[in-house]
Amino acid sequence: MAQTDVLLTKQPAPQTVPACELPRKLYDVARNTGAYTSSGLATAGFRTAKYLVDEWFQNCYARYHQAFADRDQSERQRHESRQLAAETEALAQRTQEDSTKKVGQRLQDTHCWKSELQREVHDLVAETDLLLAQKQRLERALDTTAVPFSIATDNLQCRQRRQHPDLVRDHVEVELLKEAELIRNIQELLKRTIMQAVNQIRLNREHKETCEMDWSDKVEAYNIDDTCARYHNQSTDVQFHPHSTKFEESASTPETWAKFTQENLCRAEREHLASANLRGLIDCILRDTSEDLRLQCDAVNLAFGNRCEELEDARHKLEHHLRKTLREITDQEHNVAALKQAIKDKEAPLKVAQTRLYQRSLRPNVELCRDTAQFRLVSEVEQLNASLAALREKLLEAEQSLRNLEDTRMSLEKDIAVKTNSLFIDRQKCMTHRARYPTVLQLAGYQ
Repeated sequence: MAQTDVLLTKQPAPQTVPACELPRKLYDVARNTGAYTSSGLATAGFRTAKYLVDEWFQNCYARYHQAFADRDQSERQRHESRQLAAETEALAQRTQEDSTKKVGQRLQDTHCWKSELQREVHDLVAETDLLLAQKQRLERALDTTAVPFSIATDNLQCRQRRQHPDLVRDHVEVELLKEAELIRNIQELLKRTIMQAVNQIRLNREHKETCEMDWSDKVEAYNIDDTCARYHNQSTDVQFHPHSTKFEESASTPETWAKFTQENLCRAEREHLASANLRGLIDCILRDTSEDLRLQCDAVNLAFGNRCEELEDARHKLEHHLRKTLREITDQEHNVAALKQAIKDKEAPLKVAQTRLYQRSLRPNVELCRDTAQFRLVSEVEQLNASLAALREKLLEAEQSLRNLEDTRMSLEKDIAVKTNSLFIDRQKCMTHRARYPTVLQLAGYQ
């Protein structure tokens, strides 16, 4: 302190506010007002004061009671769980044994029905083969009618390509339409005749397929049930299928299952016993139809021959008129050329006369006189113009006549081409195609 006093050179300035002690802060302390009241204050949902001793004991007792209750409930649940596990294990074992037994019984029933279906399928196959042998001749006859029908329709289509005016409904077309209609009627008759045999074969095949489908389903079901019967708890290829217990809406009952197979077997046996002998009727129909077809074929061929003769005659006449028309065209062309030359020959005199008139119009003053020479030149020009007009008119008439002759020539040539095309269609296309017409033996179904 002595050293500090020595360093000071002057006294410190006095303070404006004298230093003094601050007053103590008063705190409002909460106090207990009863035996069971808390010694703290609760504000805004949480507690800021200490708990009482009674509250502490109450909290401990509550924890003890909760732990005891939880242990008691857990022991009871463990006991019930062991008991339930044992009961379910025994029930599952009994149920599995019973299910395996039921599946085995089902396997025996399925095997029995499967054997019956297999035997019936073999019988139907043998019967169908016998009916097919009877049906082959009818099929051959029906297939053979396709050739005449294709020939008739092809002839009609070829003749549709005839050009105007040869596109007419002549006697040949009438006979072809009759032939096509006859073939269609015969085909319908053959189809109706063989309908019973075809229907029987179809029914045999349908019931054979039905039995085969039933047999196939039973084989598949037998294999599935056999696989199911071999499953056990130690199988490695089993897994969970949560929705497998749901019954399908289309599932059958044992009664409907057995009835379905019984009905299939009864219908198959009934169709196996049903057979018809149509041999006599088939022979009569095939003989009559083959004769009718050959007669109609001859009628069509005769109509084709007559039509070709008519076309050939018409073409010869048209060619004769064409030759005369061509000669007249040649003469008319010479006439047109002569008229054109005559018109050209009048151009020089007209130029001379018009030039003279023009030069004379240049005469001066009184020399521009209407003398005899002037009148004669005017008359000459008028005469030449009249001659040219007459020649041009005659040239127009000659050219029009030439055009008419050309049109006639084109018409004749076109008509000749049409007749040639018609002859080609009837003779080369249709009649050549008709050479493939089947024989009577083929139409009767023997070949």
